[in-house]
Amino acid sequence: MSRDVMNEIKQEIEDNRIVLYMKGSPDMPRCGFSAAASDVLTQLDAPFLGVNVLDDQEKWQAVKLFSDWPTIPQLYVGGKFVGGCDIMREMFFKGELKPLVDEALDR
Repeated sequence: MSRDVMNEIKQEIEDNRIVLYMKGSPDMPRCGFSAAASDVLTQLDAPFLGVNVLDDQEKWQAVKLFSDWPTIPQLYVGGKFVGGCDIMREMFFKGELKPLVDEALDR
């Protein structure tokens, strides 16, 4: 029986208000970009699901197809793709990410 990775990704995004596909985990990021992305969400006090793509090579490739975005990390907020680390940091420093996060968390 074949695994439906695209459906798994869709389900993770539907079931969690904030999802970060990253290298490593929020507690132990395995690349600088993933560490920075996780740090932004921590500074916003935003609970999120961190999905370690290093543990799942099939998901690592599928998530890039799912979003049509070539790099990891990738952030989804309220079911919508936001972008990677650079976009997250830019939005954070401009004050644009907090309202998205707050809306997704109903706060």
